[in-house]
Amino acid sequence: MSSEERREQIIQAAIAVFGARGYEGTTTDDVARTAGVSQPYVVRLFGSKESLFLAAMQESLDELMRVFREALEEEGSDRPVSKRIGQAYVDLLTVRGLHQTLSHAWLLGGHPVIGPAARRGFAAVWRFFREEAGLDAEEARMFLAEGMLINVMIGMRLVDDYGSDPSITELFRTCFPTELPHILDVAPRGDEPW
Repeated sequence: MSSEERREQIIQAAIAVFGARGYEGTTTDDVARTAGVSQPYVVRLFGSKESLFLAAMQESLDELMRVFREALEEEGSDRPVSKRIGQAYVDLLTVRGLHQTLSHAWLLGGHPVIGPAARRGFAAVWRFFREEAGLDAEEARMFLAEGMLINVMIGMRLVDDYGSDPSITELFRTCFPTELPHILDVAPRGDEPW
């Protein structure tokens, strides 16, 4: 494996672990074990947990924007732009921890290094909705609000209560009227580490 491939492997592991445990709850050793490398190797590549988190956050943002832009370019689609972007967002659930890593980043606004980077990333997402996707301010706000709701549902592992709690069942059916079987299949469960 090349050093670039190994670096990417570590970043993917970091996204999964940071997504499940948060910034404070994750160590470079946790990420190293998940990636199948030594902790000194992780530190040698990234220097610190902070730099590793920034790399995981940026990779998550880059992937998010990549799939959003692909959804915009979908040839011959009669679906509205917001529906295509929404489907792309839901499809990203297959990348373990991506949504939650971004959620953790948004919550670290007071961190002197991560906070400014997270704010820049969040602003870039807003600009994408307004300038590239052509959503008006209200549509962009609604999209972000629904995305945050999905992040909370996934992060809380609410899928574990689907079918046994009528309120949670209703919430899932409301949020995922057409993608529900897929969501029930890919959403992380409470007993999964990430």
